[in-house]
Amino acid sequence: MELQKVCRGLAPAWSDYLRDWDRTLRGGNYPETTRYIYLLAAAQLGRFLIDVVDQLDSHDAADDPCEVKRGHVEEFQAWMVRTRSASTALNKHKGLQQFFKWLVEEEDLERSPMDRVKQPKTEQKLIPILGDDDTAKILATCRGKDFLSLRDEAIIRVFYNTGARLSEVAGLQLDDTDLGNDSLLFHGKGMKDRRVRFGPRTGRALSKYLRMRARRRAASTPALWLPEKGEVPLSSNGVKIMLRRRGLLAGVADVHAHRWRHNFAHEWKLAGGDTGDLMMVLGWASDDMPRRYGASAAAERAQLMHARLRIGERV
Repeated sequence: MELQKVCRGLAPAWSDYLRDWDRTLRGGNYPETTRYIYLLAAAQLGRFLIDVVDQLDSHDAADDPCEVKRGHVEEFQAWMVRTRSASTALNKHKGLQQFFKWLVEEEDLERSPMDRVKQPKTEQKLIPILGDDDTAKILATCRGKDFLSLRDEAIIRVFYNTGARLSEVAGLQLDDTDLGNDSLLFHGKGMKDRRVRFGPRTGRALSKYLRMRARRRAASTPALWLPEKGEVPLSSNGVKIMLRRRGLLAGVADVHAHRWRHNFAHEWKLAGGDTGDLMMVLGWASDDMPRRYGASAAAERAQLMHARLRIGERV
């Protein structure tokens, strides 16, 4: 992450504070993606106060973060909702909470301007699961014996079989794969590692890929997923693009990793699996997550349970 790019166009006081905050975040061993999200939210607020608020003349611009008031943030959130989306505005709200909390800890502010700013309400969209039929169609596009077919099938089966996050699968290292015990070591959010087992079909796909991988020029690269050409490992964005491409080839719309994560939660609940165990397998810390995931198929589970119980039909 280049801090200079994030701070481009900001008043000097904003740039100085973001530089110092980034040092604190790095000292706290925050992941680069988290640092970027936090810093970008603060930088966008700073630019908004220069580029937009001055034009609207609704508040005095704040050339220093310590001059930011509740009204500034509310104007910024409303602008984000209007020009981006409510979910983006919520993302910025959370980043700004952390920024102004840090300013209070630094004793540059007595009270955060975020204290009375309400979170933007967002629509709870149900993410459709990616079930067996659609997954079979996608896997059918990987039937070749070439390197890309073997690699892509292995990646897709890992998503389907484990419900892991995009960043977790993309970030797998060669040493994270244990074919002797049929398991993968995922490096989850908050630097929380967990080991998850995989089934025979996923194991076979991984084995075939690893045999082909061993013959590649970049075989000594620590990252598990190698590119078709060159030596730069496949990134999260590269995996995302691959899934979209395989979806188009299969005629399946909107293919992305999180749909398999929702499907995993749905299948687990449908089989009567324990919620606590599901949280461990998927790397969740909040009790709210099991309710959110698989919610798009909750009606199906309810109907199946209704049919099984035969309520009102036993007499």
